[in-house]
Amino acid sequence: MITGDDAVSDRALYRLLSWISPAFPVGAFSYSHGLEAMVESRVVDDGASLAAWVAAVVAHGGGRVDADIMRDAYRATEAGDVTALIAANRRGLAFRTTAELARESSAQGAAFLATCSTAWPDEFLDRWAMAGDGPRPAASMDQVGEPTAENAPDLALAHTTREGATPPTTVQRQAGEGVCYAAALGAAMARAAVPLQPALVACLQAMAANLVSAGLRLGIIGQTDGQRILAALEPVTIRAAQDAITRGPADFGGATFAVDLASMAHETQYTRLFRS
Repeated sequence: MITGDDAVSDRALYRLLSWISPAFPVGAFSYSHGLEAMVESRVVDDGASLAAWVAAVVAHGGGRVDADIMRDAYRATEAGDVTALIAANRRGLAFRTTAELARESSAQGAAFLATCSTAWPDEFLDRWAMAGDGPRPAASMDQVGEPTAENAPDLALAHTTREGATPPTTVQRQAGEGVCYAAALGAAMARAAVPLQPALVACLQAMAANLVSAGLRLGIIGQTDGQRILAALEPVTIRAAQDAITRGPADFGGATFAVDLASMAHETQYTRLFRS
């Protein structure tokens, strides 16, 4: 339930919808989070098994981990605590059980941060995007020119630091250190003044929708069945977001070993449509 404190302004809502849209160039469509291996082995082969698989990922697996990382990055950015944001990002990078799942998070994170800081300039996000080794990912820069006084109106993100907190000015990353997608989302949502709970619901729904879309492209469901699954996942997704708000740091982590094994199997799968 969204309370008065979680009301979303038109500006914040616009950015939330833009950032979680399938059109936002992070390449989410190219990842199945291990699902492709389970379809290949016929463990997931119909709407019911796909719904159960996605529900487990959202509530107990990658969705749970990402929700906690996003929450911590959001709160750190809101408070102007750069050290806590760095810690959340590194934790998000570290808690990936396979190479493919690690690449899934870091590649999307780098693309999101680079694109967001280009289209919605913000000094804090810009400095984070440009820190470490290497340029911004080329895929996120195409068809987007550098903003100028002539072509870029006031697009600066809202400052949301608490009274008395030091405004964040930079996030230092070690050379070559990656960007966790969930941490980048959390920081951007905080800078845009998107309330945390709606942001979590939206991002978890986007994860579920992407996995359902992968199931559709793998041929185990049709489009209408995909929407039925998303409708059934509504309470699961909302509850997962609510739990992330109140969950303590001692409860961090996931427990979806089948997803981990599926991801490992996918790394050596002969025929693949997806990168994970």
